Amino acid sequence: MTKALIIGASGGIGSAIQTALSQQGVTTTGISRSGDGLDITNETSVKAALQPLEGDFDLIMVATGALTAGGFEPEKSIKALTADAMRTQFDVNTIGPAMCLKHGLGLLAKDRPAVFAVLSARVGSIGDNGIGGWYSYRAAKAAVNQIVHTAAIEANRTHKQAAIVALHPGTVQTPFTEKYVGRHKSVPANEAAQNLIRVMAGLGPSQTGKFFDWSGAEVPW
Repeated sequence: MTKALIIGASGGIGSAIQTALSQQGVTTTGISRSGDGLDITNETSVKAALQPLEGDFDLIMVATGALTAGGFEPEKSIKALTADAMRTQFDVNTIGPAMCLKHGLGLLAKDRPAVFAVLSARVGSIGDNGIGGWYSYRAAKAAVNQIVHTAAIEANRTHKQAAIVALHPGTVQTPFTEKYVGRHKSVPANEAAQNLIRVMAGLGPSQTGKFFDWSGAEVPW
């Protein structure tokens, strides 16, 4: 890998991945809300951020996402579910990454192995949901998984050597998760970054359209 694009580079995971790749000698480009005014929920903003970039990236990673988007807390019960909370979650966690795929896929290298990865979450797995709750966040992550899977089918026509995947980073010690870690094992952002980089380095076209966790294990849809 020689050239990478990190979308959401100012976040805990995104910044750690960009730093780790740069230390490995990879030329990285990072775009973010704080650095570039990127609004992941606005297609015009996403297009404006990506359109000027020169392509042929070996890696494009969408490292955006939010658990408490718009200030809405994860629901413990269906009675707590609101249309506004769902709409906000889908804007940030589904529509935003989908627009990044729409406007960013053309920047991915076509003549060599390449990876387009979108941060998802294990709680977006329907098959792995045994405890319920967190309706809006779960639904938005399940939806982005479907976007990734579908985009991988289409991308295979033009990017024969690419892997288009969803990734679960584990529970990472960032402001994003600090209120919800509880008894769950968590890791620092730099360790999570190294885990994800290791997973992405092992991906190829036979893994495209799939969902993997930080250890490289496939997660059920």
